[in-house]
Amino acid sequence: MLNPNFISGAMNSLVPISRFNKGEANKIFEEVRETGFKIVLKNNTPTCVLLTPEAYEQMLETLENYRLLVEAETRLENAKGEDFIPAEQAMQELGISEGFGKG
Repeated sequence: MLNPNFISGAMNSLVPISRFNKGEANKIFEEVRETGFKIVLKNNTPTCVLLTPEAYEQMLETLENYRLLVEAETRLENAKGEDFIPAEQAMQELGISEGFGKG
C-alpha cells in the first residue's frame, strides 16, 4: 500500500504551467525555495523540474561521486599485484615522513 504522506508530497510537488501564465512565478519560486523542487506540468505531462541551486549542486556532486566510484571500482577490478607499491615507498617518493600530521 502506498504511503499517504508520499502521495501528498508528490501531489504538492506538481505545478501546472498555467500558474506561470497567471503571473504566479514568484510564488512558485518561493515554493521551490521551501520544498527544494517542483515538477511543472504541461497538458498533465511533466515538462520541467525546478530545483533550488543547492539541490542542483548536490545532485551534480552526487553524480560526480558516483562516476568516481565506478572509475575506482573499474580500476580495482583491472589491477594486478604488480600495480601496487608499499606505503613506505609511496611516502618516500612523495617526501612524506611517518611523523607528518602528528601533534
